[in-house]
Amino acid sequence: MTLPTLLADAPNANVVEEATLAVLTELVDVTARHRASIDLSGRVSYDGEHVLITVGEMDQPLPDSHEEPGLFLVRCLSDEIGQYCGDETGYVTWASVPVQPKAEKPK
Repeated sequence: MTLPTLLADAPNANVVEEATLAVLTELVDVTARHRASIDLSGRVSYDGEHVLITVGEMDQPLPDSHEEPGLFLVRCLSDEIGQYCGDETGYVTWASVPVQPKAEKPK
């Protein structure tokens, strides 16, 4: 419910909000299936150019998109995705959703 407020000044705020929710949903889903403990944690922040989403902690490195098809969507909507070692025993996954859509490559 606070995402629209967070992104109020973003160009294309509705599109960015939909992309952010889609990436967040997929990362929570994947992390829940491969969680390192009972708890999941997450954070969404906005710096004016990107929405940074972090979700943790997984008990393994990020699986291949063929194993977790939702990651195809995450990779499509994000300009970067990665992981780092979390505070507990797992991996925290992060994704950066650009505010401006990716430019199409010239043909």
